[in-house]
Amino acid sequence: MQKVLSLFAFMTIGILAFAGVEVGDVAPDFKLKNIDGKMVSLADYKDVKGVIVIFTCNHCPYAVLYEDRIVALNSKLKGLGFPVVAINPNDASKYPDDNFEGMVKRAKDKGFNFPYLHDESQAIAKAYGATRTPHAFLLTRGNSGKFSVAYIGAIDNDTENTNPDKTKYIENAVTALNSGKKPDPASTKAIGCTIKWK
Repeated sequence: MQKVLSLFAFMTIGILAFAGVEVGDVAPDFKLKNIDGKMVSLADYKDVKGVIVIFTCNHCPYAVLYEDRIVALNSKLKGLGFPVVAINPNDASKYPDDNFEGMVKRAKDKGFNFPYLHDESQAIAKAYGATRTPHAFLLTRGNSGKFSVAYIGAIDNDTENTNPDKTKYIENAVTALNSGKKPDPASTKAIGCTIKWK
C-alpha cells in the first residue's frame, strides 16, 4: 500500500511540475543565453507594456513556417510596447539541428530581430507548460511591475501560411490589451511539433 501511495505521489508531483501557467498567472522569470552569448532575463524588460514569449526551434516544419511571421510580429508590435522573445527548449542531443550553434546560424540566415534564447535545461518550458513549437505566451505588465499571462496558444490560425484572411490571435490580443480590454479568446490550441524532452 505504501508503495502505491509513493508511486501516486511521485506521479502527482510529475504532473504538477509540467502543469505550467494559466491565463492570469504571474509569468515565471527566466535568465537564458541569447544567440549573442549574453544572458537575457524577463526582468530586463522594464520599459515595455508586455512581452510575447514564443517557444520555437530550428528544425520543426511548423516553426520554420512561422519564422518570417515572428520577425514581422516583432517589427509591428515592439513599437506598441510588446517585443518578441523566442526560446528554443528542444533537447539538442536528440535533434542536433536545435543546438546553440544551429540557433546562431538560423537567426543570422533568417534575420531574426528578436532575442533567441536557449533553454538548455528545459526548466523554463516546463515552468510555462509549453508543449509545442511554436507555442506563444503573451505577457502583460501589471501595476505591480510584474508580468502576468494574458494569452496562451497559437500565433494565428494559419499553420500552413496560406490563408490571407487568417485570424491573428497575438496581434488581436495586443490590440485588446492596448485598448484596456482582455484578449478574446484568451487561449487557443497551439499547433506544431511536440517539444523534444530530455
